[in-house]
Amino acid sequence: MSTLLYRVGKTAFRKPGYFIIGWVLILGIVISMISINGIHISSEMKIEGTESQKVLDQLAKELPAASGGQGSVVFKAPDNERLDTPERLAAMMKAVSEVYGLKDVINPADYAAEASSSGASADMAQAANMQQSATTSPPPYGPLMVDGIPVPGVLLSSDGKVALFQFQFTIEQSAITQDVFDSVIDSVMTAQQGTNITVLPGETLKTVAIGVGSAEIIGLIIAIIVLLITLGSVVAAGLPLVTALLGVAIGVGGAFSISKFIEMPSVTSVLALMVGLAVGIDYALFIVNRQRRMIIDQRLSAQEATARAIGTSGSAVFFAGLTVIIALCGMLVIGLTFLSTMALVAAATVLINVFVALTLLPALLGLVGERICSPKAREKSTKHPKAAGRGIAHRWVKFVIKYRWITIIAIVVLLGAAATPITKMEMGIPGASSANLDTPARQSYDAISEGFGEGFNGPLILVAEPNNSSSQVTPELLGNLMKELQSQNNVAQVTPLGMTEDMAIFSLIPETGPNDKITKDLVNELRSTESSVAQTNDVKIGVTGLTAVNIDMSAKLAQVFPIYVGIIILLSLIILLLVFRSIIVPIKATIGFLLSILATFGITTAVFQWGWLHSLFGFDTGGPLLSFMPIIVTGILYGLAMDYQVFLVSSMRESYVHGHRGTESVVHGYSQVSRVVVAAAVIMVSVFAGFIFTDDVMIKQIGFTLAVGILIDAFIIRMGLVPAIMAIFGDKAWSLPKWLDRILPNLDVEGEKLIATLNAEDHSNSKS
Repeated sequence: MSTLLYRVGKTAFRKPGYFIIGWVLILGIVISMISINGIHISSEMKIEGTESQKVLDQLAKELPAASGGQGSVVFKAPDNERLDTPERLAAMMKAVSEVYGLKDVINPADYAAEASSSGASADMAQAANMQQSATTSPPPYGPLMVDGIPVPGVLLSSDGKVALFQFQFTIEQSAITQDVFDSVIDSVMTAQQGTNITVLPGETLKTVAIGVGSAEIIGLIIAIIVLLITLGSVVAAGLPLVTALLGVAIGVGGAFSISKFIEMPSVTSVLALMVGLAVGIDYALFIVNRQRRMIIDQRLSAQEATARAIGTSGSAVFFAGLTVIIALCGMLVIGLTFLSTMALVAAATVLINVFVALTLLPALLGLVGERICSPKAREKSTKHPKAAGRGIAHRWVKFVIKYRWITIIAIVVLLGAAATPITKMEMGIPGASSANLDTPARQSYDAISEGFGEGFNGPLILVAEPNNSSSQVTPELLGNLMKELQSQNNVAQVTPLGMTEDMAIFSLIPETGPNDKITKDLVNELRSTESSVAQTNDVKIGVTGLTAVNIDMSAKLAQVFPIYVGIIILLSLIILLLVFRSIIVPIKATIGFLLSILATFGITTAVFQWGWLHSLFGFDTGGPLLSFMPIIVTGILYGLAMDYQVFLVSSMRESYVHGHRGTESVVHGYSQVSRVVVAAAVIMVSVFAGFIFTDDVMIKQIGFTLAVGILIDAFIIRMGLVPAIMAIFGDKAWSLPKWLDRILPNLDVEGEKLIATLNAEDHSNSKS
């Protein structure tokens, strides 16, 4: 591996034009494809095989009108005023009529006419009368009346201050285009003109956004500053940034270019951007730093130093990238389309950045030539040749090794305490209930909760089917179902949506909110074949709707999470075994990662669920953690943690291979590479932290968790726990059973064979 990469690096340095033109052509192809196909992103996160998705698929096939997405809008009167004045009623009626006139919105009048012709409307009316007679007390709201006629789909609170407009689209939520959302919002906003009505579109009308802003630019600026400090020159600092941006442009741009043909969740591009920028900068940083060290310390030419840096550090980059890719691709075994898409796009972006670092970077170094190191840097090294090995890093690792057992115990106790909130972690989809107080989605949620009850923010859709295939749905069965559903605990309102011979469809409003545990219990109770409703009426009940989908998503992901973790750990253990030819090192690396990931999720729970330091991170209210965040973050952090493991421990092994023994190899290897590992970690944290201050709470949570995870893993695990444990084992850390040593291929990641070959060639040349 090292020899092959050495040749690639030397060729790229000598003939930079071929490599640079090649990558520019690839970027041009990506840009051309985007201009032809456009960018298409979706908010859909379909969980195949769940109960809610099965019901949605059934409705889409048998009764499409009931499977469409739902929208809601709140009309709110000024303080101490009411909505039911003639001017405001007329304005709301006009806005509602405009929405019902839109192409992809169901008009209740048309639906009623169709149902009337089939006799269904009379049956549903009869059932509704039966349900109304069974209601013990009237609800604190009623239909909005205009000239004595109820406005379809609009409820008015009993105090007249809030009206809720709920409607349905003709197509599934994920298929609704940006133009449709904009048309709905434009229509309802007309109610504000001259009336002082506040119009608050609901969360389901929130537009899909990529979610990248100025905060990410700040992260990049910090990364540039760190590169300047670490590499000491503008030219050297600029190269990692250029290669990382090109790699991300090709990776993310390539995903956009095929988004017309493959459904692309909106968070996919942000995830690929996060990971691609971080690893792209870090991989180039390791190689450039190694090249400069060889030029300054070993007095090599820029060409030879570049080739050797690609052959040695490039090998570490290759296998570090491979661990990230494996960790991401492990998500494929989960079998969820949206997660698989995110994983593949992020993995492809990492792979592109690896190839860019191994081919384009040495080509750019060829253009720079000897200017990569300033005369001042060379002169400084000549005057103080041993200063680099006696700095802060050297003193720190000596301290850690001296107090190795205290260090290990302190780290375990500290991370154990940080992990304790994980026992209370709640998973879900952060929504309007945890949005910032000044956002329309949150104001709409609060107004609905105040005027009608929190459950109106998350209606459930129920499908009841007779267990006996020969039975049919009758008006009597419909009425009985409504009556019994209404009598269940935590049920505020039940409304018939439609019926066929084989099924009855209802809208059920819980009394509690979408993320409440009692709502989850209600969904599980309704689905149970042992429930009183199912038993009494001999039916099976399916439950769907956004609330049920989120509940199922969290349950499904929690179920597959341990399997996923087991797979990526097993595969990565094999890679680390091959790279380090050691059993102790991979096991130690995995234990350290588990400590860091538990502490990371514990801190994330305390911040985003309990609301600790919420004002610092730009949100007002705590809420559930994003249900698929643990899987995504675990995969990314495992890959990145192994990056640091590969770079740090491969340096220790290189020191061991070249003659250093015992704790001396740990000290020497640590001193050689710790500075650049710290710089790489600071860059990663900066890039990820930039996403904390976006408006999208999902991106905010992912960015925060990744930033905290890198901080813990790089600065506590790799900089503290790793040298302490390596010092305990000493040379035994590199021992391998003889039978295993014989069957394992020698990948020569440290470049031992390469350096031996080059030294032999130099010796031969000097003789001749």
